[in-house]
Amino acid sequence: MKKIILAITLITNLSLYAQLNPAVTSWLRNTSGIMGSHYVSGNPTLIADNVEANIQTVQYSNNWVYVSTNGIPAYPTGPFLDGNPSLASDQNAIFKFPLNPTQNTGTPTSTTGGNIGVFINGVALFDYRDGVAWNTTTNSLCGGLPGMSPCPGGPGTAQSWNRDAVPAEKLGFDCSKGHPAMGNYHHHQNPSAFNLDLTVISNICDIYAADGLYAININEHSPLIGYAYDGFPIYGAYGYANADGTGGIVRIKSGYQLRNITTRTVWADGTDVPDGPAVNTTYPLGYFREDYEFIAHPGQNDYLDEHNGRFCVTPEYPNGIYCYFATVDQNHNSAYPYAVGPTFYGNKTAAKVTSISESVTTYNGSADVQTIENAQFKVFPNPSSDLLVVQFEGLNQSEINAELIDQNGKVIQTQSILPGSTLCYFDVKTIYAGTYFVKLTTQNLSKTYTISIE
Repeated sequence: MKKIILAITLITNLSLYAQLNPAVTSWLRNTSGIMGSHYVSGNPTLIADNVEANIQTVQYSNNWVYVSTNGIPAYPTGPFLDGNPSLASDQNAIFKFPLNPTQNTGTPTSTTGGNIGVFINGVALFDYRDGVAWNTTTNSLCGGLPGMSPCPGGPGTAQSWNRDAVPAEKLGFDCSKGHPAMGNYHHHQNPSAFNLDLTVISNICDIYAADGLYAININEHSPLIGYAYDGFPIYGAYGYANADGTGGIVRIKSGYQLRNITTRTVWADGTDVPDGPAVNTTYPLGYFREDYEFIAHPGQNDYLDEHNGRFCVTPEYPNGIYCYFATVDQNHNSAYPYAVGPTFYGNKTAAKVTSISESVTTYNGSADVQTIENAQFKVFPNPSSDLLVVQFEGLNQSEINAELIDQNGKVIQTQSILPGSTLCYFDVKTIYAGTYFVKLTTQNLSKTYTISIE
C-alpha cells in the first residue's frame, strides 16, 4: 500500500510541476481568434491575413511541452525592402521542448542556420547568420541568395568568415526587426520595434507603422520572451544586476566586443585562416561574425558568458535557472550575439516534430493576471494634431481595449492592443481641438489618461 501511495504522490507531483512550469504557462495562446496581418511595399495600409497569430495549442507531459503554432505574430509583418519575395506564411509547426533542461558538460553545441528557438508568440528565433559567407577562393560573397555563387562545400558548410545578418540585412527587416526565410518569419535579434530604440537606425517604421513582441522598459525586469532549443528561457534586455535578484534593474550586457583589426587574417583565438576582405566601408567591422571576440568580465554579474547567458533569479524562476538575454547596446540597438549563441549552454534536445507520440495534457490555463493599474503606458504625442499613439511598456499578455472619449463622455474612437503586441493608434486629424481622455480597459479594470488635441 505504501508503494502505491508513493507512486500516486510522485505522479501527482510531476504533473503539478509540469503544469506550473513557466515552459508550459508562459506561451501567448490565441484564445480569441487573433489573425495576422502584413504590409507590402508601397502600401502603408495593413492587409489582413487568414492565419491565426500567436500560439494555437500548448500540451505537456511530465518531461516535455509541445507548442503548436503557425509562426505568425499578432503585430504586422513586412514589407521587406531588400527584394525578399517571401511573405510570412503559415508554418503549421509543433515544437517540442524539455521541461527539465540540462547543462552540456561536454563540447558545446554550435547554433546552426534556421530555428534555434521559439519566441512565446510562436515566431522562430534564428542565430546571427544569414547563409552568406566569404569565398576565400574567389574573394567574393557566396551563399544561397540570388546572384551569389554557392559556398564551397554546399549550403550550411562552415566558412572562415560568416556574414552577420543583423547589420548585413538591415534593409530587409520590417519595423519589428524580422523577416521571412521561404515564408518562415523569424527574428535574429531583440524583437522590439526599430522606432522604440533610443537611437533609431532604420526608418521603416515611419511609413509602415508596426510594433514588436515587447517594448523595453528600463525600470523593470524584462519579460520572458522565448525558449532556446536546449530548453532554457530567453529574456529581454534588462534584468537584475546580481544573479541572486538584488542590485536593482540594469541592462544585461553581451560579453562580446568588436576586435581591433583592420585586416581579416586570423580569428580571435589566433587561428590562421584564409584571408577575408579588409575592413572597409563595404565590409565594415561587425559585418562578419568572426569580427567579434569574447571578453570575460569576472565580478561583473551584468555581463553574460560565451553563450550569451548566465545562471540567475528571474520573476518566473525565483529559485534561479540558466537564462539567455536578448542583448542590446546603450542605444537599445541589437548587440551580438543577439539572443543565443554562438553555442548552446545546454543539451540541445528541443526540435520541430510532426506529431506527438506520448500521452499529453492540454494546457488551458492563463498567464499571470495582468493588472492594468500597475502596467506602464505612454500616450504620445501630447498634445497631438495628427496621430495619437498608445504604447504598452513591457510584454502585453491580454487584449487591452482603448477608447478615445470627449468631455461629454462620448466614445469617439475604439482601438485595441492585442496580446503579443504593444501599441495602437488613434487618427485625430479630423477631431476638433480640445481636451479628451484615453481610457484603457482589460478584465473589468481601467486606467485613464488626459490628452489635448490641437
